Amino acid sequence: MPAHLRNRITRLLVVLAMASAIVLPRAAFADTQFDKMRAKVAAFVAEKMEKLGGSRIIYKVDTDALREVVVTDLRDDVYKILREGRIAFSGLPIRDGGVEVRIPDAKGREQLTRKLASAAEGLATQALSVTDAGDGLIRLAPTDAASAARLHDLVEDSIAMIEQRLKDAGITLASVQAEGTDRIRIFLPGTMEPERVTAIFAKKVRVSFRLIDLSMSPEQAQSGTPPAGTKVLLGFKDKLPYLVKASVLDGDDISYAGPGFASSTKEPIASFRFNGRGTRRFAHLTAENVGKPFAIVLEDRVLSAPVIREPITGGSGQISGNFSLEEANSIAMLLRAGSLPGRLGLVEQQVVQPAARP
Repeated sequence: MPAHLRNRITRLLVVLAMASAIVLPRAAFADTQFDKMRAKVAAFVAEKMEKLGGSRIIYKVDTDALREVVVTDLRDDVYKILREGRIAFSGLPIRDGGVEVRIPDAKGREQLTRKLASAAEGLATQALSVTDAGDGLIRLAPTDAASAARLHDLVEDSIAMIEQRLKDAGITLASVQAEGTDRIRIFLPGTMEPERVTAIFAKKVRVSFRLIDLSMSPEQAQSGTPPAGTKVLLGFKDKLPYLVKASVLDGDDISYAGPGFASSTKEPIASFRFNGRGTRRFAHLTAENVGKPFAIVLEDRVLSAPVIREPITGGSGQISGNFSLEEANSIAMLLRAGSLPGRLGLVEQQVVQPAARP
């Protein structure tokens, strides 16, 4: 490769590394600025693809899994409103892409729809359609516009996750773009082995919450026989051993994760939030184990091992551990990767040869 081309690529890699060090939600940027930055990167990568060749990979997001998650979240929201409002109801099945519930009292039905409408205030699209089927039966379903918005968000989250995992793998010269409504295209100049890249995404990221076994020290477990059902894992930063029990909660119920700063110390953290089911399970886990330590584990690495001081019922938490901001961001992106609905489906992988020189 000519020296001048290597220099140009090196300079761009530095810029990309700085720009991608913090992958924040799109709301953190003006859409026009975000799109302009991505368009510049895409144009540069397309130019390098033509000169160097490379790999073209197309993924499809799991729309069926997304629909299931959206409707399940809706059912959880409805149940929470009914329970907190002490509204008498019967049945809460998911049917034909929506949720049905029978509320005999007209005031109860009005209270439910008012609460749901209030929760949807500020959204750009009408989020919910409500159909009165008579005899106290109402049907709730996401609107087409709301479903399209959730699909757009899923694609954007998937793109952010792909960018971060490529960066973690040392691949910084790449263009990741939406293609159509549910597909994602990746251009990788100079990479002639797309299988090496697709292997990164073939395995789902594993996130788990595990209680710590205090019956013996992790050092004793390493040198002897650990208790049944336990294993020794090393810390993400401190590399210290932790003796952990089997997983009691996994990352499938995490609905959001992102980087941030602790309010007291201002140190970088990764914060996360559970969906309705995860909130209930996490509340039960923490209530049953007050005073005990538990480990938040990402791919067999202990990110944090706090002691449960009180039941955590709000459905959110923070992971701290002397992280740099880039590490906190990487952890947050991996947490999101573990919670994205379904899997990315590989549609196509292709080696693109360099354009013939005249």
